[in-house]
Amino acid sequence: MRKMTARQRQMIGLLLGVSEEITAAEIAADTGVSVRTVHREMEDIEGILKDFGLDLSRKSGKGIQLSGPEGGLEKLRVYLREEKPAEYSGEDRKIYELCSLLEAEEPVKLFALAHSLKVTVATISYDLDELEPWVRKFGLKLVRRRGYGVEITGTEVDKRRAIGRLAAEHLDQSDLVGHVLPVQGNPVFNMLLSSVGKNKLMDVENTLWDMEWKWTAELPEIVYMELLLGLSVTVRRICIGREIDLTEDVGYPRMSDHRNIAASEQFVLQLGHILGMTFPRTEILYIAGLFDRVQESFSSTGFAYGDIELVEIVYRLTDSIAKRTGVPFLRDRSLREGVIEHINPALKRIREGTRIRNPLLGPIRKDYEDLFQTVRDSVEDLNLDLVIPDEEIGFLVMHFGASMERLNQLRRSVRAILVCASGLSSSRLLATRLNKELPQIEVMGNVSWYEAARLPEEDYDLIISTIDLPLPGDRYIKISPLLTGEEIEKLLSYIQNTVPKEREEPPAGESGTVVREEAAFDRMKSYSVILEEMLSLIERFRLYSLDNSGMNLPATLAVMLDMIADFGVIGDTGLVLDRLLERERMASQVIPDTRLALFHTRSSHIHKSSLTLYRLEQPVQLDGETEVRVILLMLAPRKLSKESLEVLSEISAMLLNTELVKLLEERAEPEIRRYLSSELLRFFENKL
Repeated sequence: MRKMTARQRQMIGLLLGVSEEITAAEIAADTGVSVRTVHREMEDIEGILKDFGLDLSRKSGKGIQLSGPEGGLEKLRVYLREEKPAEYSGEDRKIYELCSLLEAEEPVKLFALAHSLKVTVATISYDLDELEPWVRKFGLKLVRRRGYGVEITGTEVDKRRAIGRLAAEHLDQSDLVGHVLPVQGNPVFNMLLSSVGKNKLMDVENTLWDMEWKWTAELPEIVYMELLLGLSVTVRRICIGREIDLTEDVGYPRMSDHRNIAASEQFVLQLGHILGMTFPRTEILYIAGLFDRVQESFSSTGFAYGDIELVEIVYRLTDSIAKRTGVPFLRDRSLREGVIEHINPALKRIREGTRIRNPLLGPIRKDYEDLFQTVRDSVEDLNLDLVIPDEEIGFLVMHFGASMERLNQLRRSVRAILVCASGLSSSRLLATRLNKELPQIEVMGNVSWYEAARLPEEDYDLIISTIDLPLPGDRYIKISPLLTGEEIEKLLSYIQNTVPKEREEPPAGESGTVVREEAAFDRMKSYSVILEEMLSLIERFRLYSLDNSGMNLPATLAVMLDMIADFGVIGDTGLVLDRLLERERMASQVIPDTRLALFHTRSSHIHKSSLTLYRLEQPVQLDGETEVRVILLMLAPRKLSKESLEVLSEISAMLLNTELVKLLEERAEPEIRRYLSSELLRFFENKL
């Protein structure tokens, strides 16, 4: 019979102590862990219960309940009374070991780790064998010698990367930014929070926000959290004397390219005043480098629409699921945009071997059993040469489940803001569930936790969140993205008892009318930006015939850029050329089953968006032996509005239309311009 941990005993005890279902959220509250941890533990608990002839019954909208014969239940009760629990799960042990070794100043004896974890030295040695590949991913080395002990060696920069990844894999945003008290009896959880500087993290975050930099406000939430973790870990490491030594870290590619050194100096001056600490010059350079890299990461993630290979993957996946289900998913523009935005970083995480966690995987499988299998089958048909885990399938199911439920658009009266930890998939699923189950709630949009913490209260009636927030408990309500029946009742009660009555139906001429008028004005401005972007792109569109005889790809692209340099589109053609070639090396630019390629990039050296078409005298080779005779060049500034990105995204998606491809390959400039104008106008009208 397998050994159970103290946490598993506590959860099983809760299940034994109730006669009805209990929700994962209630178990999480009673045991002091996150909902994600509860779902993860339930998988192991199911195996334990089978030894007693018992099952876990999970009912959608109600919760979790033990089921089985009374004899099995009684045996389990006796076992809990008599059996001494394992102090830590295998996963907990490894987190403890990594935190200990990454914070240690000198080698740690194996027996010391074994004593702390109440296991044998052999168990610790086995754990370290399993941890070694993970440590190597960060350029670190796990050193073990008899009589010496064990330590993790490598640069301080790489150790910080490892700590950040460890936190990202095992902590929820609620754990990091919510009002979470230290969990009694769970030193592993508290040790990891300590390693990332939880006690000073919100001081770091408030300082970052107070800088009022435009680029931080524009960061996607996942990138913002990555930056915040990096900064918090930096503060923690300085506090325990683990500063960066440039003589040790000479192998590190760069501390900063000098773009953000002044910003870093300003940031640490303010943060140092709040925390009562000073930052060495090397740390100022390191923080400037963090700023550099998240800005670069953001600029590339915003251009996912231009990756025609990615767009094709999403199109094929959506088409396959539509044919299997009979649901017209291809008509849902919101679905396409959401999946494209999600799948780009998801594939990157899978290729890098990053552990993917989906705390809602169990409920998703229960509530969307048929759709889950359909999405799994459709993903396998793509032949991506990647192993897509069930956790990632679950996120895709949330996107398609949201699309299926995006039906009832009724009149609403209560203004709600959504905060979801899992990004667009969970926020869109929750929004459509709310539309269907509680149409009186007007979902005004989804925001990050750090935006929600600073929204003026007059801008909304309630905040609905799937995570703990750094706000008083009466300022928001926490539910799951699946919106169970129990949570619907909880939400209705919250609205009736908490949301101010005068704000539910604001009288004409008062603040509600003003807010609606401001929202209408904002939409008009957004439409204006979209129209302006469409008009400027169509007006600047040109078709060129290019004699590239004897030229290779770089020379051909250089001539293409020179041809539009005089129109004020490009500043430094050499740097833009480098970016185009870099993207070509990273992924195929060829439109599938055509002799047409889309070359695209965003750069601070591009001054305005541009769309130009080139028909070549001689074909050029791309992607191995693939030859293309027609190149569509799409350029855009690095800083680009959401509306401009939407327009460029729409043009990229059009390239999957064989009619447009044929026009680009064969027809004259006026015909291509008319087609683009017609399709973009249809896109604009659908937004109204």
